[in-house]
Amino acid sequence: MSEILFYIVIFLANIIQGITGFAGTILAMPFSIHLVGYLVAKPVLNVLGIIAGIYVVVGGYKNVNIRELKRVTCYMGIGIIVGILVKHFFTGHERLLYAALGIFVIGIGARGLIAFGKYAWENGFGIMDKSPRKSKGSTEEREHYIEKGMTASARALLLFSGVVHGIFVSGGPLIITYLSNHTKSKEEFRRTVSAIWIILNSMILVSDIMAGYYTMNTIRIQAISVPFLFGGMFLGGILFKRMSQTVFTVLTYILLCIAGISLLCK
Repeated sequence: MSEILFYIVIFLANIIQGITGFAGTILAMPFSIHLVGYLVAKPVLNVLGIIAGIYVVVGGYKNVNIRELKRVTCYMGIGIIVGILVKHFFTGHERLLYAALGIFVIGIGARGLIAFGKYAWENGFGIMDKSPRKSKGSTEEREHYIEKGMTASARALLLFSGVVHGIFVSGGPLIITYLSNHTKSKEEFRRTVSAIWIILNSMILVSDIMAGYYTMNTIRIQAISVPFLFGGMFLGGILFKRMSQTVFTVLTYILLCIAGISLLCK
């Protein structure tokens, strides 16, 4: 029964993954650990992250922001190596790390929702039903921000998100703050973040293989889980095409809050 519930969790989480390009793993991880255990959940969800990334990127690889892809994978790649190395020092204390990450992620999501709420209050809540228009955070302003390059805080955020990803395969919410200000549209955001997971999760895959995580049972569960992944991604892709930029942004911040709460509840 637990294994069946695990596949259902994968399906539901990847509906979200198909819409946003992130959050699938971090939403699935806490529940998956309870259902099948960390030693199965981590490698299975990691490979599903690679497959999900390929699924999204293949359909629109020209929308990938190569400059940001290089920046993020460079800093997060370093962080992942550190995360893999320090993971062993926290054996038996994972709850503390999940709690700290959960609080941080909730803070990011809440900050985004408060900022949007203030903007919606000043401009009228009818913007939820309209197509994206030029405003704060518009393409022009984002391009201007991109040209200024990375700040020290951005580098620190990416390094930390890499550490988190190396431990829990759940660094996605932490890079949203960075990428949401360095991509021009929801399409570019979604394709770029998916390309990032292909590269970074492949690094973790090598580590998992060397650590001996891939038993015959894990491989079996991995194979069965793939159709549930594609089902969720397909439905998420349909919903993605029907959503406005505004709804996409709000959903992203709400998902951050949900992801943070799920970590605290683990």
